Formats: sequence, structure tokens, C-alpha cells
Amino acid sequence: MVSPLYAPRCDGACAEVDSDTEAVAGRGFKLGCISCKRRSEVEGSATVEWYFRPDGESDFVHIYSYNENGPTIEHNFFEDRIDWNGSKRSNDIQDASIYVLNVTFNDSGTYRCFFYRTLTYENYEYFDTVDKVVHLTVVAKATRGTASIVSEVMMYVSIIGLQVWLLIEMIYCYRKIAAAGEEALREAANAEYLAIASESKDNCAGVQVGE
Repeated sequence: MVSPLYAPRCDGACAEVDSDTEAVAGRGFKLGCISCKRRSEVEGSATVEWYFRPDGESDFVHIYSYNENGPTIEHNFFEDRIDWNGSKRSNDIQDASIYVLNVTFNDSGTYRCFFYRTLTYENYEYFDTVDKVVHLTVVAKATRGTASIVSEVMMYVSIIGLQVWLLIEMIYCYRKIAAAGEEALREAANAEYLAIASESKDNCAGVQVGE
């Protein structure tokens, strides 16, 4: 068994992602279950079993199996309602997700997914069991999750913040350009005044010489 403190990891193309936990009645729903190997280069194989405990019940029932011979629905309640949605064309199963068709309110409860994995080394085989748990709630219609709401709020805050920053930048640039224009006008006026003063001085000197 893996430790309950074991953290999700990513090995190459495999990434452990938690399953969604809210399904809508009458629709399909993917029960996610991923267990990546610690060392992707080691050859391995795995079989998978799914168990279900309805809300209010104390015991789990075996509902689904997947091995080298393919899938088997183990319980009549899920007959023709479960499709394999995990690793394909390989006995080295790392994704054991299943897809539940036509979800009902009676599908609410706790699901457990077991990986029975065999890792093949040069001189021996190592057997490992991994257990994943999904608590599923079935609702009449989809509800927005807190993460989705927070994400949207942050998006609008970012947009407003960007607009305010652009406005401040525009005002700053306008004032800088205006100040530069005023300075240029003052310099031009001073230059013109000095030119006039110099011309007047020259005229005065010419008049005095004539006299």
C-alpha cells in the first residue's frame, strides 16, 4: 500500500491528477484514477479493480475489473453503464479511469480504485498495490466550483488593474509631453527675445557711430 502522505508526481508523459467529484444526473461522468510508476524505464504490468460504497451504506461492492483480457462489469447495477477510459494498448496500466454513463442520484458515494502492479527487474519482480479514493456527489444541474469563481474574479481584477495602469501611463506621458512643449516654447521665446535685444543693441550702436 502507498502511504496516505504520498504526494502526486509526474513521470514523463504520466501526471497524477485528482478526479472530479461532482456529476450531473442524466449525463456521463469520468471517474479519474491515475497511478504513475516511480521509474518509467522499468517494465511493468497492472490489473485494476473498482469498488463502490453508496451513501448511507457501510460495505463496498466490486463493480469493475480490467486486466490483460479486457474489462468486466462486476455488478448488475452498473451493467452497460461503465466504459474503460484509461490506458489503452498496454498492460502497463497507469491510467485506470472509467466513464459512467447516464449517472443517477444512486451513484453518489465513495469509489475505490486499486492498482495491482508488477514491476519486472533483471533478477526479481516487485509487487505493489495502490489505492485511490473518489467521493462522488450527484447533483441535478452543474454548479460552479469555488476555484472557477475565484479565477473569474481574479481575471476581472487583473483587467481593471491593467486599464487603470494604462490610464495612469497615458496621463503621465501627456503631462510629460505638455511640460516638454512648454519648455520648448519658453526656450524659443527666450531665444527670440535675446535675438531682438541683440538686434536693438546693434541698431543703437550704429546710430551712435553715425552721429
